[in-house]
Amino acid sequence: MENKIETLSTVRIQKSDDLYKVVDTLNRTLKEQNLMFGLALDEDDNETAVFTIYRT
Repeated sequence: MENKIETLSTVRIQKSDDLYKVVDTLNRTLKEQNLMFGLALDEDDNETAVFTIYRT
């Protein structure tokens, strides 16, 4: 059986020092609903974070 990860939504937001805590809490709370959350810095702007929601 093949594991697929589907991107549901991506949004760019202002970077915040505690943003990773929100993403961590979402991942821990909603993993049983087959949801996963990602956070990365924008490649072109270090003050912008990219938040992505995935279905696993």
